[in-house]
Amino acid sequence: MISHIGVILGTTRKNALGARIFNYLKQTFPDTSEVHYTWLDLRDYPLPLYDHPETPLEDPIQAPTATETKWLTAVANQDGYVILTPEYDHALPGGLKNALDLIGPEVEHKPVQIIGYSHFSDGGMLAAASLVPILQMLKMIVLPTPTLLWSADPCFDENGQINSAAENSQHFARRLHETMHDIGFYTRLLKEHPYQPLGNDSSANQTPQRQSESKHS
Repeated sequence: MISHIGVILGTTRKNALGARIFNYLKQTFPDTSEVHYTWLDLRDYPLPLYDHPETPLEDPIQAPTATETKWLTAVANQDGYVILTPEYDHALPGGLKNALDLIGPEVEHKPVQIIGYSHFSDGGMLAAASLVPILQMLKMIVLPTPTLLWSADPCFDENGQINSAAENSQHFARRLHETMHDIGFYTRLLKEHPYQPLGNDSSANQTPQRQSESKHS
């Protein structure tokens, strides 16, 4: 059974540090017999600001644009996710938030791992933290420890290569391998054992005592 993992570059900024990390992941983690990666660059999805009357968690969007449909279809086709986010003013970028605002049941009960990165020493920690409650609201299963890449500019070049001489580059390479291993494990596990909602059986609404009484009546 092949697992499909979408890797989302959560910035639309030109010459972004995230694009270099995204390219590194793309070159370092090719498809295998067990996992297929879909590389979702938000720059390929120029989404308008969300202005639909529907709330996707409650009602499907009735008139999505072609780009919105393309984005939602790509997202829905994945079994798990990795999201790369920079930190803008102590939070995730507006473009990433806007893309997530379109999403409804497409991602429910699917695992997601966060990679935060920064030019500075915090590694995008606050951006990663601000992303967690959004993903939880979308009913995603957020892996507990984000991967943080701090002062990462010298470590990755524009061709997707890592600079082994740069400080922390070997640590980052190891953490990114752990990240992709972890999301692969949980994606495969949950695909093989998908979440089953609690049924409407009347016994589900009874207390243990009431259930016991029912069995002996």
